[in-house]
Amino acid sequence: MDRRLTFLFAVAAGAAVGNLYWAQPLLDVIADDLHASTTSAGWLVTATQVGYATGVLFVVPLGDILDRRRLVPAMLLLSAVALLCCALAPTIGLLLAAVTLVGLTTVSGQILTPLAGDLAQPERRGQVVGVVASGILTGILASRTVSGLVADIAGWRAIFALAAVVAVLFAVLLFRALPPLEPKARLPYPALIASVASVAFRERTVRWTLVLGATGFAAFSMFWTALTFLLSAPPFSYPVSVIGLFGLAGLASALAAQRAGRLHDRGWSLPATGAAWSLVLVAFVLAGFAGRSVALVLVVVVTLDVALQSLQILNQTRVFAVSHEARSRINTAYVVSNFIGAALGSAAATTLWEAGGWSAVTTTGVVLSCFALTVWALGRRGALVVATATR
Repeated sequence: MDRRLTFLFAVAAGAAVGNLYWAQPLLDVIADDLHASTTSAGWLVTATQVGYATGVLFVVPLGDILDRRRLVPAMLLLSAVALLCCALAPTIGLLLAAVTLVGLTTVSGQILTPLAGDLAQPERRGQVVGVVASGILTGILASRTVSGLVADIAGWRAIFALAAVVAVLFAVLLFRALPPLEPKARLPYPALIASVASVAFRERTVRWTLVLGATGFAAFSMFWTALTFLLSAPPFSYPVSVIGLFGLAGLASALAAQRAGRLHDRGWSLPATGAAWSLVLVAFVLAGFAGRSVALVLVVVVTLDVALQSLQILNQTRVFAVSHEARSRINTAYVVSNFIGAALGSAAATTLWEAGGWSAVTTTGVVLSCFALTVWALGRRGALVVATATR
């Protein structure tokens, strides 16, 4: 994993995960063009996420039993086909089917991340995984802005066509850059899928880290969902286009992710985890006073994103150190648990906003931070310490 290959992994993973978000800022435009209701168009986001969750659960574990030099380009080519189907879809029904396939096939980023951990030298693993993860984060944050710009210039179909071309390009580049990779385990597919839970939960470090990861994603999703409600209501009353720009403020967290990986390499993973959760707590306390100050909102956005994204890199690098042969399956369990946490956080944001507005959301964020700090304090000298990395 030299710098060029690490950069290629990061950009390819970011481009892949960006496929999940192209449609989000374009729902009204798509609904109007396809003569569909806004409600029907809203299902495009849900269909993409359901497809992605399915792909993570049933495709990503294949990284432990197949040659990933072939698996990753194959998934990129399949996603290119699905993206092209999106660009050509004549009806909302066919577009729903196509975006589901996009979600199902665009999991190459979650295969590349554990692969980066496999190829990196142990003393640089945290740094390398941090760079790749920062690429994924950048793809998430930038995709909505890129989608809107391309759609304004050439229409909503153009972004899907362009993404298909990019997927083919990265399939070729990665196939040429990667060496042949022997499978790390030999299992029949049903046994492989069944082993995801057992591999993840047999290790105490993984179990405790999954709790911290899911809590972090719940806090992250809850905050960003509620922030949309806050910024669209008085005294801000911002339009959707302006609200979307707040996501760009979180790009600072992409740089923090790389630094967090280096902290792991230096043996400071657990102290850094405690410091990051303390920063999350501070951010939610500040958020409680940000209901009427856009400057304070921006400070909270940057602080919270830096802390939570650093936490995710520290968590992911820690669980990768537990097992060599099962990294793809552990990553599957990690991503699925985060997905569950994010879903619960989004649902909680709506309920909390209706019950008590911004104060209820920020108070819950403080509670989640204290819970995570308690888990960290109890586990930092035992359960969260990686016992082995030999299996």
